[in-house]
Amino acid sequence: MNQSIDLNCDMGESFGIWTMGNDEVLMNYISSANIACGFHAGDATIMRKTAAFALHKGVAIGAHPGFPDLQGFGRRNMHLNAQEVYDICIYQIGAMLNVVRALGTALHHVKPHGAMYNLGAKEVKLANAIAQATKDSHPDLILYGLSGSFLIREAEKIGLKTASEVFADRTYQNDGSLTPRTQANAMIENTDDAVNQIIRMVKEKTVVSTDGNIVTIKADTICLHGDGTHAVEFAKALNRRLRTEGLQVKTL
Repeated sequence: MNQSIDLNCDMGESFGIWTMGNDEVLMNYISSANIACGFHAGDATIMRKTAAFALHKGVAIGAHPGFPDLQGFGRRNMHLNAQEVYDICIYQIGAMLNVVRALGTALHHVKPHGAMYNLGAKEVKLANAIAQATKDSHPDLILYGLSGSFLIREAEKIGLKTASEVFADRTYQNDGSLTPRTQANAMIENTDDAVNQIIRMVKEKTVVSTDGNIVTIKADTICLHGDGTHAVEFAKALNRRLRTEGLQVKTL
């Protein structure tokens, strides 16, 4: 029997007049959509329309909460305490829960965005706040977090379902963390290299760090960035290779 892997993508991150952009095409190649909840990107109308399109395509709908930082697209660190992080997560997840309820479906997962995601991976108190907000919003939600991170550990401690996430187009450090975007070697630009990294992480459960070390990793879901110049072409190439390797793209 074929193995399966979830392929997720951050979506609904436009502003003003709603336009799907790459999202409309990418929905054909993914199994889970992380929809921005208005703090780092998106707005109420974009949330509804993106969720409705995901429902039409049979793609699982997730909330994608971030820091209240529209100018920085949620990628700048903010000095918020654990209670503040809990509050902004509850607020955003709650909004997405009501959007999907109005559409007659259910919210599938939560995946923090940008700086919140990265800080939650490394800081126990913030990881716990994000996990608790997810569980308090709905105990059946799955929390997506960086493989091997505090976010996954804290979620599991409180009995929340988790999905360990790996990245197709990002490089890794020796501790299993992502190379910061501020560094020149943070992104993998070559499609073949990115696809090969994913296949290795899924099948061998390892990744090669920027220093050349072998790092153990768990891959339940793969993040595909939809805002890249060649996002659609990469999604097609990744899907073809996964099928060749006997891996079915399927929602968790």
